[in-house]
Amino acid sequence: MRKLFKYVSVILVIILLLAFAVAPFTIFPVISGYGAKNMCSAVFLQHRDPADVVREDFFFPISLGNFKVDMKDSSVTGTVWGLSKRKAIFRCNIGSTLINDIPEATVRKQQFTLAQPSSKNTDSLYWPMGDKLRDSLPEEINKAELDKVVASVLNEKNKDGKPLYTKAVLVVYDGQIVAEAYGPGFNSKSVHLGWSMAKTVTAAITGILVKQGKLKVDEPAPVAAWKDTDKSSITIKNLLQQTSGLDFSEVYFRPSSANTMLWSKGDMAAYTESLSLGHPPGTVFNYSSGNVNVMSRIIRDILGDDYYAFPRRELFNKINAGSFLIEPDASGTLVGSSFVYASARDYARFGLLYYNHGNWNGEQILPDYWVKESIQPSSADPRQRYGYFTWLNGKDENLSGKWFPDAPADMYFANGFAGQDIFIIPSEKLILVRLGMRQIDNNAFIRDVIKTIRKRN
Repeated sequence: MRKLFKYVSVILVIILLLAFAVAPFTIFPVISGYGAKNMCSAVFLQHRDPADVVREDFFFPISLGNFKVDMKDSSVTGTVWGLSKRKAIFRCNIGSTLINDIPEATVRKQQFTLAQPSSKNTDSLYWPMGDKLRDSLPEEINKAELDKVVASVLNEKNKDGKPLYTKAVLVVYDGQIVAEAYGPGFNSKSVHLGWSMAKTVTAAITGILVKQGKLKVDEPAPVAAWKDTDKSSITIKNLLQQTSGLDFSEVYFRPSSANTMLWSKGDMAAYTESLSLGHPPGTVFNYSSGNVNVMSRIIRDILGDDYYAFPRRELFNKINAGSFLIEPDASGTLVGSSFVYASARDYARFGLLYYNHGNWNGEQILPDYWVKESIQPSSADPRQRYGYFTWLNGKDENLSGKWFPDAPADMYFANGFAGQDIFIIPSEKLILVRLGMRQIDNNAFIRDVIKTIRKRN
């Protein structure tokens, strides 16, 4: 037994030594990159206290990192035990960018031609055209019960009693805000990281280009690196439906394509474009942030000098959502997969655009068929959970019921890491927004809100 114990002990020591030797090249860069980028945006864009960011946003193993904020340089440097140094810089009206394999001096020389935000005075206009809220509510709303549901979500804790750090909850019924609440330090003007809700925003921008005749979803994606290769048959629709076939692993808690792309590559689209095919295009659903960043690069190539002004001019300003910001990677391509910021009210406005089939105050911003197409699952998706960079209330794990059993089948939604959501439920006239840093029980949230609506006879 003593020999066996020594043998096992030696093996464990070797495993630990190997893990420590490998970690600075695999795990540590993710920790320092993730922390530096998100701390930089939190401090300089959201105007938050670094200590609050560490406590509320940095779960293990990100909490192992050390993040130094330089107020003069508008930057944050992250390390793990002094190793794997990563730096993120902040530029006004552009947001934060992580410096990786493209030199900082090169990144700082980039030029951005931006559209001006809308000059409308929104304080005197009722939401959604402005920010004034109506004093009266639709008679179907049980306000007392709805406020209880919202307060419960805002204060929800996990099983061990730790807070889930919900930062915003907003309920829209029949086009009107009927409930709204914020966590400590946040209000209706605060912007929030949407993570993968950015994907649905990218889908909307794609739809505008389709409406303008600059893209066709059934045509091959115009990626120069794929010409005369086995990837040349990948279509725009394949990208939108996450069926490109690219060998991309969307895993966050170990080395993966997603972690490499987001935290170690300055040109995220080029990295994804270089990956081999794991499956023939259109045959297998594989959720991939890489597909979205390839789409972002395609949009950039199509628009040229108008690229940075286009989203605000053609989408955000038109729906009175002036807080929206999509941050670029070090190559200058907007990270359409992940790095979007907006206020809770503006996320709700975006949801309302989809709810109204791409129409805003009489103007058809998206193609009139775009939302209908966006919520059709691909035949390659057996669970029927995904449309055009948009989640659906498809089938459960056993393919025998709905994914969210207490939510209507017609619900669709934008979803981001750690519980950022815009739920759109046409049959109930509802749009629900929840933003935070830990996942809540969304099925209960949706169910309980629906229960507060009195049904008319």
